[in-house]
Amino acid sequence: MGFAKTVTVCECWARDGLQSIPKVISTEDKLEMIKAVQDAGFQKLEVTSFSHPKLLPQFADCVDILKRMDRRPGVSYVVLMPNEKGFQRFEQCVKEGFGAHEIILMISSSEAHNMVNFRLEHKDAFVIHSRIIQKCHELGIKVIGCPGTVYGCPIAGDVPMEKVVEVTKFYIEEGCQTIMLGDTTGAANPFIVRERIGELLSRWPDAKYIAHFHDTRGNGIVNSIAALELGLEYVDTSIGAIGGQPATGANMYQFGFTGNTCSEDLVALLDEMGIETGVDVDKLIQLGHRAEEIIGQPLRANVIRSGRVNHHPKDYDPNA
Repeated sequence: MGFAKTVTVCECWARDGLQSIPKVISTEDKLEMIKAVQDAGFQKLEVTSFSHPKLLPQFADCVDILKRMDRRPGVSYVVLMPNEKGFQRFEQCVKEGFGAHEIILMISSSEAHNMVNFRLEHKDAFVIHSRIIQKCHELGIKVIGCPGTVYGCPIAGDVPMEKVVEVTKFYIEEGCQTIMLGDTTGAANPFIVRERIGELLSRWPDAKYIAHFHDTRGNGIVNSIAALELGLEYVDTSIGAIGGQPATGANMYQFGFTGNTCSEDLVALLDEMGIETGVDVDKLIQLGHRAEEIIGQPLRANVIRSGRVNHHPKDYDPNA
């Protein structure tokens, strides 16, 4: 199909990124980053999660974030919705005038993974999510339906395509505006990406799909490019490539690095390829440095060390 001329990059640092960081980041630092992400030109960003604060203290300030964050016309703000109790808290925010434009609902294509993450079999998750989606329709909130573990499961192994189709079909029939195809623990490779997204495009060619890859094995960039090459117009990334399994104290089911595709590296690459994202690469590089200061450790962006490609070097002396 070929690349779209314009790609919307959703910056996930403040939600998917921070969920795996054991250090609780201050509300002020989160608000600073949310503002700076918009200053850099991102038109879509995940801002927080309504997960239970006892399980994920990182997001105990979710209501405060929605109340206080910088908001701009034309920017879509996204929150993760883990369950109905979280949605009840979010619904109150909406009624008080400081909600979000979109929520993410996730059902892992691997039922074993869904049981570990949400303690729900598919049949029960479908019932609960259907109720939440209906309420969102009534409130005018868009829903991102996320089939997780699309390319493989760290608990059950290979995931049959029919399970991916089943979860995707549910979300499409329930009226979700976009479908996030979650590579939950970085199992994907470009071959399976083309195969699985190609199958979904053949079934539902008019659906809007989000490429969401983790960089667990260093494949986030190449898998994102493989998805975008199929014509997808939406991709998720995180500054510094942070993110992954929530740091809830539960046993880790994925070892090693669990973060998302790196924002700095992918946006810089798309810029080199002439694909428009609306993001200022130089501002994003500075934002990558600031993210390292806030978290207190080096992160995984390459371009913040190397800089952008210098197409017209002036100062290099080969004889120096």
